Amino acid sequence: MIIVTGGAGFIGSCLVAALCDRGLDVVVVDWLGDQDKWRNLRHRPAVRIVSPDDLDGFLGSAADVGAVFHMGAISSTTATDGDLVWATNVALSEKLRDWCAEQRVRFIYASSAATYGAADRADLFSDDPARLGTLEPLNLYGWSKHMFDQLTEARLTRGGVRPPQWTGLKFFNVYGPNEYHKGSMISVVKVKYDEVRAGRPARLFRSDRPDVADGEQVRDFIWVGDVVKVMLWLYDHPDVNGLFNCGTGVARSYLDLARAVCAAAGVPERIEFIDMPESLRGQYQSFTRADMSRLRAVGYREPFLSLEDGVGLYVRDYLGKSDPYL
Repeated sequence: MIIVTGGAGFIGSCLVAALCDRGLDVVVVDWLGDQDKWRNLRHRPAVRIVSPDDLDGFLGSAADVGAVFHMGAISSTTATDGDLVWATNVALSEKLRDWCAEQRVRFIYASSAATYGAADRADLFSDDPARLGTLEPLNLYGWSKHMFDQLTEARLTRGGVRPPQWTGLKFFNVYGPNEYHKGSMISVVKVKYDEVRAGRPARLFRSDRPDVADGEQVRDFIWVGDVVKVMLWLYDHPDVNGLFNCGTGVARSYLDLARAVCAAAGVPERIEFIDMPESLRGQYQSFTRADMSRLRAVGYREPFLSLEDGVGLYVRDYLGKSDPYL
């Protein structure tokens, strides 16, 4: 049995699909809510769903669990309820990690590039554990992920009881199918596609930094299928432990992204700039690029899709179809 928390969400449901395609017994722990998350699972009829409210009882009776993929979290970068974020992103994560340690179950969890905060140079995006204590996240979400990373690193490298495999992945800017329920946290690729298909220009934020031109803010955009490949590789390599970046290692501008969306959608290139919302100023990452050297060093060899190829795949095989779900 494989348990996937957050398995009805964006990345979680894409992982569930891949695990089901392998013929594995998958249990999803998630709330379906009222934002059509159920659609992310409707092509996987054999999946069992457990409410997070029932998780303790389920774990108490679960047998033959091979691994827990912990994808569930409050992932909004504008979240403000510190107690709720701590309970969900840290306390629950610690409970699952410790259960995995006690039951000898492998534990693979989602961290985030938001832990890097205002880092603005390539050398500052190192996932070297020796640099973990130097990071300064900009928002509550990033801080909560950083806290769990630190607590886990401390517990598992200083003689604490550990799962037989423990791996964290710092996801960078992921885009792809099954993200449609995410509201304001949906990928920029989907937002720009909706704009240009409606006949409007692709709108980008003006820069809030004098040293960065409008549209030249850069991020490490990664196709969700590549993220899933990394997680499956970790599942297939139970000897790999630690906290790793999960991006492409390439930084691309928002202008590049808008142009790729226009090209994939087959519409003329029209791009406009709008003021950045006040709530994001001073908390907006103008540069991210994953240092992928540590994951490569432990043996991961698969290439990552380019931004143009990933956007083209997303538009052609999903957004342009009547059923855009994986």
